[in-house]
Amino acid sequence: MIRVRRSGVIDEPIERVWPLIRDFNSHWAWHPALADSHIENNEPSDQIGCVRSFRLKDGHQLREQLLRLSDENHSSTYCILDATLPMKRYVATLRLKPVTDRKHTFWDWESTFEVPRGREREFDAMVGDGVYVGGFQGLKAYLRQQGSVGVDPGARGLTQQVVAQARSVPAMGAVATGLGGPEVFRYQSLSVGPPGPGEVRIQQTAIGVNYIDVYVRKGLYPMLTPPGPLGMEAAGVVIDVGVGVTHVLPGDRVAYACPPVGAYVSVRCVPAAQLVSIPPDISDEQAACLMLKGQSAEYLLHRVKRVMPGDWVLVHAAAGGLGLMLSSWAKSMGARVIGTVSTDAKARLAREYGCDHPIISRDYRFASTVRELTMGQGASVIYDGLGREAREENLQALAMCGHWVSYGQASGSMEAFAMEQLSSKSVTLSRPVLFHYTAQRAALESISRNTFAAFREGKLRMPAPSRYPLASAAAAHQALEARQTSGPLVLLP
Repeated sequence: MIRVRRSGVIDEPIERVWPLIRDFNSHWAWHPALADSHIENNEPSDQIGCVRSFRLKDGHQLREQLLRLSDENHSSTYCILDATLPMKRYVATLRLKPVTDRKHTFWDWESTFEVPRGREREFDAMVGDGVYVGGFQGLKAYLRQQGSVGVDPGARGLTQQVVAQARSVPAMGAVATGLGGPEVFRYQSLSVGPPGPGEVRIQQTAIGVNYIDVYVRKGLYPMLTPPGPLGMEAAGVVIDVGVGVTHVLPGDRVAYACPPVGAYVSVRCVPAAQLVSIPPDISDEQAACLMLKGQSAEYLLHRVKRVMPGDWVLVHAAAGGLGLMLSSWAKSMGARVIGTVSTDAKARLAREYGCDHPIISRDYRFASTVRELTMGQGASVIYDGLGREAREENLQALAMCGHWVSYGQASGSMEAFAMEQLSSKSVTLSRPVLFHYTAQRAALESISRNTFAAFREGKLRMPAPSRYPLASAAAAHQALEARQTSGPLVLLP
């Protein structure tokens, strides 16, 4: 059994394309491979179960039957009953979807069938390119002859999975012109080319700001060669797709959190494999916060160290975007949550979101309070985004056989230390990275699904994000580094 799939865009509105696809016998007029065709028994060509009999120009004869027809989804499914070609158990579905500009139509044609062993590539090309891509090229030419609306008559035909706009589009971006402080940002116009193979071009609506962006801007993480935009988390709407992309369509709401950096822009091309669809009950701004911080909370609490009821959990920066999500989700799992914060206001916010015992400290001194709260036991797990300045206190605050999860370095990177310091308490030390846990598509879908579900059920909680215009990315970074923010931050293009 082989699977053949082709997708692409025809520069005609769906109102012109769908009536022809809906007519099960219309292809005799526009498909270049057909010699003649008719519907048997004079039945209507949109009646479920009707059979079309046709002959190809190369002499082959086929009979196909209409199985399903949906005006709501603009889709048609049919099967081959008889054919002089060596194809068995052939079932195909053709789907249409309007592109956001309403002037183009995305098409997706897919089939499964059996062919003689060794001839799979031959039939993939024959069906995929000759029937599917060739068919839409013929359909486009036919519609042009009938008088197209709003289409450049000199435009070239689109081929296999060519994007809706095979040209660059203008965009705006917050570009880091060098490595250093927030002053390196420049808000400027950009040109974004069409998506390449396996990519999707997105009109972004909300962009997440994370501390990893600060590390990249400073050069602590060598992920950017200036000039270029920062950012690895955003939500938006698909404009068009590149070759090989089948799980998302133009017009879909999607979100991502992944390298490479470059999210601080209004339009962007990203790897399609790292996109997830946004559920209808999740807003774009919420998705732009949940993809990196929410998914981080999921894998930190459930995969790096599985938190159990009764565990003492220490969360650093408990009033930050990730800190609030870790605290609320850990609390819902039955953990007892201690958090470090820098002000009284942040302590109140952390307590509201599940932190049982906020510790106010600006000098990274918390170990004695943690041991006092835990009656000398210490924390069974520490979620540490602070880094260097909290290192010694973390070791003192950990319980015997405790787990130290170091996922950030807001106070600076940690220097190497002797393994004996860990063996003194049989400490487990982890330095996990979200993108390693979401590298495989199945894992990404599982983590994102769990994250959206936890947010929907109120287990993972966060306040409304602080909003900054994309042009004010520098101000957002200044506030983040000065510890003046609580909860998540988003940039709005």
